[in-house]
Amino acid sequence: MKTSIKRIASVAVIILMVVMISSCKKDYLNIGDYFDDEFNIDSAFSNPRNIEAYMWGAAAMFPDESNTIRLGYTPGPMASDEGLNGLTGGGASNVYYGMDFATGRISPDFFGDSNPNLNQWGTYYKIIRKCNSILQNLDRPRGFTNADRLRIEGYTRFIRAYAYYNILVDYGPAILLGDEVVNTNEPIEYYDRTRGTYDETMEYTCGEFEKAATLLPKESSLLDFGRPTKGAAFALIARLRLIHASPLFNGGPVASAYFGNWKRKTDNVNYVSQQYDESRWAVAAAAAKRVIDMGQYRLYTVVSDDKTPSLPQGVTSDPSFYSNYPNGAAGIDPLRSYSDIFTGEAVAAINKELIWGRNTDYLEKTISQGSMPPSLGGWGRFCVTQKVVDAYLMDDGRTKEEASADGYYSETGFTEKPRNFSGYPLNSGVYKMYANREMRFYASIGFNEAIWQALSSTSVNNHTAKYYYQDADGRGGVTATSPNYPITGYVIKKYNHPMDAFQGTGARHIKKAYSIIRYAEILLSYAEALNNLTGSHTVKLGDREYTVSRDVEQVKAAFNLVRYRAGLPGLSSAQLSSAPEVQKQIVRERMVEFLWENRRFYDVRRWGIYEETEREPIRGMNPDGSTKETYYQRVIPGTSSFMTRIVNKKLVFMPIPRVELRRLPSVDQNPGY
Repeated sequence: MKTSIKRIASVAVIILMVVMISSCKKDYLNIGDYFDDEFNIDSAFSNPRNIEAYMWGAAAMFPDESNTIRLGYTPGPMASDEGLNGLTGGGASNVYYGMDFATGRISPDFFGDSNPNLNQWGTYYKIIRKCNSILQNLDRPRGFTNADRLRIEGYTRFIRAYAYYNILVDYGPAILLGDEVVNTNEPIEYYDRTRGTYDETMEYTCGEFEKAATLLPKESSLLDFGRPTKGAAFALIARLRLIHASPLFNGGPVASAYFGNWKRKTDNVNYVSQQYDESRWAVAAAAAKRVIDMGQYRLYTVVSDDKTPSLPQGVTSDPSFYSNYPNGAAGIDPLRSYSDIFTGEAVAAINKELIWGRNTDYLEKTISQGSMPPSLGGWGRFCVTQKVVDAYLMDDGRTKEEASADGYYSETGFTEKPRNFSGYPLNSGVYKMYANREMRFYASIGFNEAIWQALSSTSVNNHTAKYYYQDADGRGGVTATSPNYPITGYVIKKYNHPMDAFQGTGARHIKKAYSIIRYAEILLSYAEALNNLTGSHTVKLGDREYTVSRDVEQVKAAFNLVRYRAGLPGLSSAQLSSAPEVQKQIVRERMVEFLWENRRFYDVRRWGIYEETEREPIRGMNPDGSTKETYYQRVIPGTSSFMTRIVNKKLVFMPIPRVELRRLPSVDQNPGY
């Protein structure tokens, strides 16, 4: 029998292979377009073409990073306070695993009713084993130039590090295999391994990204968009280092509350450090600064024109600088500068904000349809919460609470005049809660009586979605038993282009790319890391040293770039004088800027505020309201148990599958499972 690489790739699967080694041959197909996993190992590494195909086949095993909602590979927005789904039934029809996770339905024995589901542990180890096989055999292919060999090594190390990255953020500490290609005919004891600590896994993963970065190209060609680059490796290191420095994993009361008693049974070592280390914030700051200093990335902006709305008084600029972006909010169109990144209007392959991204059909065919009104052929149920709506600032930079004092924000009454700005039409008669909001609100949120343009269709376009109970897109209008209505009264509109349509003459969708990590994150990460420093630290990354401290001007510059791009004023001197206040602003900014980009789930956990954010009931408008008076009321939607979220410390991580633990007795389960 030929050795099945795919079958033996994960440690647990290797053990199963020992038991089944004499069983009949089974074909496992689809390693790239070139050969299957039963392909003779000598052939896989016989020439440069085959080894490269084998490598990209390993990369193709990763789930689509945009697939975080329906049939998702990770809990995603539906498992955080930024998302909710109107589908309230369990069972096979429920393929929203984030909802399953948040309601406590996921267990070591159940990861979802359908396939794929949240059980990706074994997949990541299969990828790791393939990468280890490649690294072990780099000298075998004939005709391999040294440049090609180094290029393949760089990509392979990145792919392996990315597999460990995914294990680390979703499952926690990993079983670290190093470069070992685990044998297939050893005694059962040979396969039993322990997990590394969180620190060990973090250091190994970042170390592998560092090695990959020295070999990866600085840029990829237009045709190679989606392949990792040096900047992608550096950016993921910056993300990981910020997580590592954050309260959940950096000693102190939060780390103690969650992980104080979680110890490795083989040696009684804490899986998560219980000693606070400020230098981790310095490393995170240096890692972000390294990406900034590459000079390769910048925030995407669109120059203002006659359709761009005027900035409110006082928003134009930081008084100490000129008034144009990047030193102020003037000179750009803030709505299009933000929305074009996600709608497909900006060409992803040349967008300097996307440090790493991928082309995907998921955004246009699933998330777009999941949010579009049923009257336009959508599902109308990919909901955002009232908390998200409340987080958006007013267009003059004030909070809704601050703007209530003079009536600039109101939860009574309706607008009297229509507006059209930056190509975005807004009806008259819109609830005043939705008036005068910052541009990211209009770019991201579909609310009651918002217009869905669907301009590619000549027969169905410029549709006003009405979510009142009896209207066509409301709960009663789509039949009271259908899940196709926005249970909170809001849907994600961020990934819908004005041309997108699902029905009608000429209906089509604009192609879209998903940003795995973008430059706005690096800027906010840099500001956050600096803000948490109390002293000066020198950090060495690669061949360069960085000296970092809480430099107010640098915090201000990094943070304000993101705020200015949104058409808002930057941090005030009073805010900058208080580190807790800056952190508060960063928490708000990340929630709004990265809405439904799969950051909120991890952010609230690393900050140690997961229990606080999840204990607040999810609220929205009243889907049973038939009139404006009855609809515009803050309610807790849904009565099904599927909508009742639990708050439990164990939900920091997903569980390791029980079947894996039975095969590896030295491996500890994540706490609480």
